Amino acid sequence: MSANAESAPQVADFVTLTQDKTANTQSTVNQDASGRKSSSPAAAAAELASTKVKLMAALRSFPDFPIPGINFIDILPLFQDVKTHEALLVALQLQIELSHVKPDVIVGLDARGFLFGPSLALRMGASFVPVRKQGKMPGPCVTAAYEKEYGTDFFQMQDGAIKPGQKVLIVDDIIATGGSAAAAGELVQKLGGETIGYLFILEIAFLKGREKLGGVPVTTLLETDE
Repeated sequence: MSANAESAPQVADFVTLTQDKTANTQSTVNQDASGRKSSSPAAAAAELASTKVKLMAALRSFPDFPIPGINFIDILPLFQDVKTHEALLVALQLQIELSHVKPDVIVGLDARGFLFGPSLALRMGASFVPVRKQGKMPGPCVTAAYEKEYGTDFFQMQDGAIKPGQKVLIVDDIIATGGSAAAAGELVQKLGGETIGYLFILEIAFLKGREKLGGVPVTTLLETDE
């Protein structure tokens, strides 16, 4: 048997292997950084709507906390069950995708923005940058002030954490008066980034916090009557 005849099966095996690898590569094209396969906008919207119902059912309400007259909505149960936690991340990701934004950086606010910001950034193929209270981070920082009910407070971000021109999505658990979110936006601007949106799990609508955010798109994942 000639050398060429002996090598024919090997060539055929190589071609088959190459075709299999190509097919596997193509099958991952429609997957995002989290491994979740992308879907049509209509299917994504339907999935988001059904997931929101599940998330709303997991929330707890505590009347007269922390002071009389306040009905406190507790988001912590969203993280206490593995399937609910995963559903939250899927919903947040779908909300971003349906908003047609692609952030380079996700900024999470101290402290509950840290609960889901890093995981969400990983799923979106973005970096995560924390905003912390003044004096909590080492090295050179940029600072922005915001007003609270008892006076002025300060947020900081490490210098160089955001590169000029990067597109930034700012996330937190709840938007109330909007002061802390606006301060985060100011920090992004000082570092040369572009804030392309704000994303919150809940909103206390009567406080009109989104009016402080300079017209930047604001998205709230869950709607309540509180």
